[in-house]
Amino acid sequence: MKQDWEVRKLGDVCELINRGVSPKYTETNGLIVLNQKCIRNHEVNYDLARVHDNKVKPVNSEKLIKIGDVLINSTGTGTLGRVAQIRDEPNEATVDSHITIVRPLPNFFYNEFFGYALILIEEKIAERGEGCGGQTELARNTLKNEFYISFPKSIQEQQAIVSILDEAFAAIAQAKANAEQNLQNAKELFESYLQSVFENKGDDWEEKALGEVCEELFAGGDVPKENSSKIKTNKFYIPIFSNGEKNKGLYGYTNVARVIKPSITISARGTIGYSVIREEPFYPAIRLIVLIPKIDIINLSFLKFAISSIDITHSGSSIPQLTVPMIKGYPIPYPPLKEQQVIVEKLDALSTETKQLEAIYQQKINDLAELKKSILQKAFAGELNTSALELEV
Repeated sequence: MKQDWEVRKLGDVCELINRGVSPKYTETNGLIVLNQKCIRNHEVNYDLARVHDNKVKPVNSEKLIKIGDVLINSTGTGTLGRVAQIRDEPNEATVDSHITIVRPLPNFFYNEFFGYALILIEEKIAERGEGCGGQTELARNTLKNEFYISFPKSIQEQQAIVSILDEAFAAIAQAKANAEQNLQNAKELFESYLQSVFENKGDDWEEKALGEVCEELFAGGDVPKENSSKIKTNKFYIPIFSNGEKNKGLYGYTNVARVIKPSITISARGTIGYSVIREEPFYPAIRLIVLIPKIDIINLSFLKFAISSIDITHSGSSIPQLTVPMIKGYPIPYPPLKEQQVIVEKLDALSTETKQLEAIYQQKINDLAELKKSILQKAFAGELNTSALELEV
């Protein structure tokens, strides 16, 4: 670190580190209240805010957000530690009690420099959450006394660093947007071809209800807790699958196989409609629907593609779910088995190519995130110069 830089505790360089309010929400005009969902990707989304009835419960003026304030999500799982700075003159607004307002002292910082400083420690903030039962929280004293900021004493030098960071991050943001669009285009190309297969049926195609092309169609059951393990062992080696996408829904292991034939599972809750081919024996957990096809009329992989082409709907309000009676009647068009195999080969090839493209674009997005982090680290180690703008983005 350069000699003209110094390091201070966060609490020593801020005039306010305070949680927001407990709002009295109203559907009519009122004071804008930002919540956890409003802070994402270091930006504030006012469209997700609600309004507070300031006449019923007045908000102290110091809790109205100002230019230069940094908002930090201070509770929650997955959202804890998210940081965003107010760079433009805000509408009259405040934050709820899940967000901490951090207001820098003007004699220490150029506003935007301070915002970048807190982005740098965002991950560390997230790691310091405490709590149980799925809810983590960051104490105000922890934020004030256990986090440090390094900065040059010269405001002009801070401005110069911000100028470099702004330009570099704008280039990174554009490159990320391009990669995300390419990723979406790759997915849509496959989806378009898949839909065309089932929309342009030949004269030799038949159509039957999903229940009619399956020899069995049923929902999974409760996990045998006394006869299962979270890890694979010599005794418990048969996988238990649930409705999640992570690890294709792997939940644990048991020694009882309820399904022994090649089949397809469909998530009935959570990620509604997520389907996977299962070729090995397994035990389906509750809220997972199992389809065992009649292989004399329909190919397993073809049925998987047919299901993927369907707009799977759901029932329920607060907890959407899919049921066996709901999907048994879905129409499944299919050609003779030989033609099904040809279609499957074409779709498999295109799917493989699409996944390769997706992997390339996703890696590009990941690399850009790492590049952004690297530039920030250099900036606050006093190592950043104009060469940082030579980015391959």
